[in-house]
Amino acid sequence: MPTHILQVNQLYRRFGDVQAVNGISFSVAAGTCFGLLGPNGAGKTTTIEILEGVKQADDGEVMFEGKPRTSEYAKMIGIQFQHTALQDFLTVRESLDLFAALYPNPRSVDELIQLCALEDFIDRDNRKLSGGQKQRLLLAIALINQPKLVFLDEPTTGLDPQARRHFWSLIRSIKAQGTTIILTTHYMDEAEQLCDEIAIVDRGEIIASGSPSQLLNAHFEGAIISLPDADDLQAVFADVTKTETGADYISSDVAGDLAKLQAKGISLDGLLVKHPNLEDLFLKLTGHSLRA
Repeated sequence: MPTHILQVNQLYRRFGDVQAVNGISFSVAAGTCFGLLGPNGAGKTTTIEILEGVKQADDGEVMFEGKPRTSEYAKMIGIQFQHTALQDFLTVRESLDLFAALYPNPRSVDELIQLCALEDFIDRDNRKLSGGQKQRLLLAIALINQPKLVFLDEPTTGLDPQARRHFWSLIRSIKAQGTTIILTTHYMDEAEQLCDEIAIVDRGEIIASGSPSQLLNAHFEGAIISLPDADDLQAVFADVTKTETGADYISSDVAGDLAKLQAKGISLDGLLVKHPNLEDLFLKLTGHSLRA
């Protein structure tokens, strides 16, 4: 068995005059969670749809378990789409039974109920599910064929913080069973919590890849000083990044740099000193927010 369950080699896809995917290559290790991150329009969704088999690439290759994909590939993956409509007038249990009937060797409904924590609403009508409950049911449906590889497309969008963290625990449980996960998300804290490795896509190309800690260590030395007025930071430091809430400066000497600001008579109201995170990394690499 190859150590990489999925290998992506030089994918290209064009829509008219737009080069949506421009030579993307990466590998996904078996049993890991791989995050594909990028702003809207970066080519992330098109790449994922090619990997899922929903779209065809103009050029390039996708290898599954060391071999070109065949018609059997669709039977060995699971997909939780960002937007999925459930059948009205069915309960959660009936929905699981319906999808289980589509596969020759489905995972048992009882196992799915336990794995995805569906017990409290298993007999509830689909129309009466909360956002978090619906996402847990959709995750169970994506796992019903016992897939080796699962695609989760922004699975926690719109969920409240408690529901998001509950969903994270489910994803960790699934990965612990050996299932490989490819995750897309606009939540950087989610990527940092769940992903073993990430690739950041912008303008159809991968601009950075590695584990979250590797990327942060490679691109940042020290802490970030933030002030709400970008002109204040720019009056003292040259390398300043403007943000939606002001401006950031990467400092390797926080105490010394704060003293410089004070010596210039700049107000420190609204000052924030923080460790860099993936959102900061994306701003540094692309100059705009990941949620743009």
